[in-house]
Amino acid sequence: MADVIIVGGGASGMACAVFAAEAGNKVHVFERNEKLGKKLFITGKGRCNFTNNCDIDELFDHVVSNPKFLYSAFYGFTSQNSIEFFKRLGVDVKVERGNRVFPASNHSSDIIKSMENKMRELHVDIHLNVWVKDLIIQDEKACGIVLEDNKKIYGDYIVLAAGGNSYPVTGSNGDGLIMAKRHNIPIKPVRPALVPLIVEEEYVPVLQGLSLRNVKLKIMDKGKILYDEFGELLFTHFGISGPLALSASSIIAQRLEKRALQAYIDLKPALSLSQMDQRLIREFDAGKNKQFKNVIHRLFPSKLIPVMLALSDIPEDKTANEITKEERRTFAELIKNFPMTIIKTRGFHEAIITQGGIDIKAVNPVTMEIKSIKNLFSIGEMLNLDALTGGFNLQIAWSTAYAAANGIQRCMEEKL
Repeated sequence: MADVIIVGGGASGMACAVFAAEAGNKVHVFERNEKLGKKLFITGKGRCNFTNNCDIDELFDHVVSNPKFLYSAFYGFTSQNSIEFFKRLGVDVKVERGNRVFPASNHSSDIIKSMENKMRELHVDIHLNVWVKDLIIQDEKACGIVLEDNKKIYGDYIVLAAGGNSYPVTGSNGDGLIMAKRHNIPIKPVRPALVPLIVEEEYVPVLQGLSLRNVKLKIMDKGKILYDEFGELLFTHFGISGPLALSASSIIAQRLEKRALQAYIDLKPALSLSQMDQRLIREFDAGKNKQFKNVIHRLFPSKLIPVMLALSDIPEDKTANEITKEERRTFAELIKNFPMTIIKTRGFHEAIITQGGIDIKAVNPVTMEIKSIKNLFSIGEMLNLDALTGGFNLQIAWSTAYAAANGIQRCMEEKL
């Protein structure tokens, strides 16, 4: 039996506490907030999409940064293992569109309570409203932590689970990464990910509140396609949000630091350009004596029509039978490629996750132990690992937590 100190009571920290305590260790969790799982509570709009019920290849496909690092962790604790884990803790679950898995109650609190109850059952010591400001490292070995009041707490194994920089109001403000850097653990630059995008064009804020379903978003950089996906998009007062924009942000964030990127929305992805042109021919023939502005009302939501009129370069009072073939085809092109210029992402305060963090080259991928400091482990969002939406980021939390708990047991066995 060993004393395990876990810094952070979020998703990965709580899971690791359960795994380590079930193995017979005495576990202490230090959380700076007044309660556990504060960020987890708001995950998935409060419903907590805690994993994705897909095969393991799909897990890797949805990881944006360093998927190969997760090979051992994902195989060691799969999404099916996550589902069984929470069922074992008393949570009824359900699978929704896109294999997204939620608690059947739609309450993220059920996920948090299930782990908290298990921790208490296993006699895990939970220390709330306590800020860990530093590590105790002796002879290149972690042996404790220093609290805000300079009190020192000693333990056999230390697990860093303090989160990244996203949603700092929940406590994940990057302090853990600063602490790690202080002990020469290499850190990759952090940036917001799964975050809304800011658009340059003034006609985009006019569309604020408009949600488009079944559209395609394509983002390009100097002729190269960076992102091209189908789904849902939301216009805001600064640009775009919604599932498509959030996922795109994780792919393009690094490029945006260098330059603006061109984006295009295919408003009618089910139709090819020639089919779109034929659709316009039929609409214009049916309303050949109507003004252009009155012919296109069946093609778009009402909020979008004034913007489409302005971008079309076709006088809105021109009758349909006067519109030239060239004008019609240019309008079809506009429908298939509604243009925007993405200039940057929103900040950490709106980011679901953090991209960057502890360099995975400094971490043992099997045990999550920091290579340069014995008995020090890091898990979850502190690592330079991130994935797209759909439960994949929380799966990273569970899998790395399980790997660290097993890593601790491996260390203990090696000492025997």
